[in-house]
Amino acid sequence: MLAPTMFFADYGCHVRILEEALTLRRLGHRVTILAYPNGRDVYGLDVRRCRGVPFNYRVIVGSSRHKLYLDGMLAVKAAGHVLRRKPDVIHAHLHEGGLLGWFLSHLSGVPMVFDFQGSLTGEMLDHHFLAGTGSWAYRPLRWLETRIDRAAPVVLTSSHHAAALLRQEFGVAERRIYAMPDCVDAETFAPGACSAADRSSLKRRLGIPADRQLIVYLGLLTEYQGIGLLLDALRQLRQRRAGFHLLLMGFPEQPYQVRAAQLGVADIVSFTGKVSYDEAPRYLAVGDLAVAPKLSATEGSGKILNYMSMALPTVAFDLPVSREYLGDGGVYASPLTAAALADALERMLAMAPDGRARLGERLRERAATLFSWGRVGEQLTAIYQALVEGRPLPYPRTRRSASARR
Repeated sequence: MLAPTMFFADYGCHVRILEEALTLRRLGHRVTILAYPNGRDVYGLDVRRCRGVPFNYRVIVGSSRHKLYLDGMLAVKAAGHVLRRKPDVIHAHLHEGGLLGWFLSHLSGVPMVFDFQGSLTGEMLDHHFLAGTGSWAYRPLRWLETRIDRAAPVVLTSSHHAAALLRQEFGVAERRIYAMPDCVDAETFAPGACSAADRSSLKRRLGIPADRQLIVYLGLLTEYQGIGLLLDALRQLRQRRAGFHLLLMGFPEQPYQVRAAQLGVADIVSFTGKVSYDEAPRYLAVGDLAVAPKLSATEGSGKILNYMSMALPTVAFDLPVSREYLGDGGVYASPLTAAALADALERMLAMAPDGRARLGERLRERAATLFSWGRVGEQLTAIYQALVEGRPLPYPRTRRSASARR
C-alpha cells in the first residue's frame, strides 16, 4: 500500500487505510504500508516510512506545499522497495499515491489498484489551498487529476457518489470503477463499549452536566467539516431551547474554542482535543445523538458509520454521501446553513427518548448489514487475484442497490 500521508493519525483517510489493511491481514494477505515520516505505528502493521526533514514533524492535514518534498522522498523509498521485493499488487491511496503507483506499476510490471477517496482539486478548494476554479493552478491540476483517475485498471471509491463523480466529471469508464464505501467494525463500535458507570464518570471528567442531552461530534475541526456552522447553529438553537450540550472531539481545537467564546456558547461546548481511534467508541458512547455537518460534496464521511454502529441518531447535511450511509434513518439539514442545522438539531432533541433509541437501533442494524469490512476484504481479494492471474476482473457494481438506498 502506498499511503502518502503521516499514517496513522486518527482521522479520515487514515481510518480507511487502517481498516483495509487489518481486514486484508485477517484474510491472510501480507500488507506493507509505505508512508510519510511521523504518524503512529498501530496494531503491529508493517509500516515503512520515508525519510523526513528536521523542520517539519507535525501531522499535515489536507493540502500542503510540504507534501511536494515528502512525495519525492516517498517515491525514492517506494521505488527501492517495489524493485527489491516485487509485491503482487500495488494498492495506492490518494492521488499522490495514484501517480506514484502508476509510475511504479509501469517500472516493475506489478498491477495497480487506485483507492480514490475524493477529488484532488475538490479537496484543495475545500482547504482553500486553491483560491478558486479561476486560479492559475486549477486547470493544470484538474488535468493531472483526470490523468491519474484514468490511469489505473481498477479504481476503488469510498462511496457510490464518488463513483458517479468519476464517471460523469472525469470520464472514467464504469467497468473500471468499484464502489467500496467506507465501512465500520460493528464489534468495536458498539453501544456496550462503555458501561453506564464509565459514561457517568467520563461525562463528569469532561465537565458535562448530567441533566443535559449530549450531542457528539468526532473528527477534524475545520470549516469544510462544518464546525463553524455547527457553533453558529448552537447559538441560534439556545435562543429557542435549553438542556443540551455539545462534545466536540478532534483537532485543532484552539481556533474553535475562541469562536465558541465569541458566539457566547462556550458554556455549552466541551472540547477534548485529539481522541485516539482506540478510544473513539468509549467517547462516542456518552452521547445521546451525533452530528455530521461536513460540507464537502466529493469526500466520504466515515464518521457517520461510526455513529450509526454506536446506535446514535444522527443529524447531517443533506448531501449524497450522507444519504448513502444513513438512508431514511437520518435527520437532514437543508440548505447548508447554520439555521437549517439548528432546525434539524431541534427536531432531534425534541424527539422522545424511546423514538431516538429506535432510530439508533435501525441505524446500527443498517451499518452492520450494509457496511461490513469483511465484505470489502472479499471484494478486494477477488480483484487482486484477477489482476495477478491475468483473469477478467469481476464485474463492478457501481450503482446502489435498492436495499442500499433504503
